Amino acid sequence: MSIVNLVPDAHASRLAEWTDAERAQPAELMAIPAWLGLGSNLGDRAAMLRQAVEAMRALPDVAVDRCSAVYETEPWGNSNQGPFLNCVVAVRTTRTAERLLDALLTIERALGRVRAERNGPRSIDIDILLYGMQVIDRPGCTIPHPALTERNFVLQPLRELAATVTHPVHGVTIEELARRCPDTGIVAKTDIRIC
Repeated sequence: MSIVNLVPDAHASRLAEWTDAERAQPAELMAIPAWLGLGSNLGDRAAMLRQAVEAMRALPDVAVDRCSAVYETEPWGNSNQGPFLNCVVAVRTTRTAERLLDALLTIERALGRVRAERNGPRSIDIDILLYGMQVIDRPGCTIPHPALTERNFVLQPLRELAATVTHPVHGVTIEELARRCPDTGIVAKTDIRIC
């Protein structure tokens, strides 16, 4: 006998994760907030960021909520390349972190990303910075992003969207991490809007 047969219809629908008033799908009730870091320093950098966000909007099970301002930043880790445009996008998703990452890597490839050298020039880079409060350490998928606390070009736009969110490993807010960040690279807000 199923649980639905044991309780009145109104209660059964709630137990099955439906709400009569809103008729919400179960997937909508379990969406996890995630923050994605985007960067580009090849070609039309702003167009690359916009195209990446549009591709995210087309993904099933992913809702783009907000975008930070776009910042022009010095390259990090390899200074022998042009400046980047960076931003952070807040999404909600019912995908697992791994499935979200797979979709983001597909978007990168579709926009011409070639992984020729570590920290090298790129048409587009999309990283999962935070996935709810989850800590994930699997081959090819480490969340929170392991270099998040060291990179001012990520923390500044992330602070716009998630200042009060607590880092699940360090136990302090993004605002506090941004204040403590040892990175002194130039991070300049632009007038560019991507969403």
